[in-house]
Amino acid sequence: MSAINPLTAIGVVFATAATDAVYVMFTSAVIARRRVPAATWSSIWYLLSSFAVISYTENWIYVGFAAVGSWIGAYASMTFLHRPPAGPQPLGAAPE
Repeated sequence: MSAINPLTAIGVVFATAATDAVYVMFTSAVIARRRVPAATWSSIWYLLSSFAVISYTENWIYVGFAAVGSWIGAYASMTFLHRPPAGPQPLGAAPE
């Protein structure tokens, strides 16, 4: 087992964070039945995930960094998708 390269570790975190964010956007497009956005997000998803897979297959420790990045990406994208509406809430609307 070789030493951990900090730049590779940071790259894995960012790649998996971006991968999870893109996965959430892909899922949102699929649920909305938007074919072109779903296909586009899917291709971006696979491009991003390849960096993380290639990076951590050389050293299993990078799986931990991938998990951290995955959590960050999913959290950030869910935050982005669930922003409160800009205007006033209608009377009797349930709070977010």
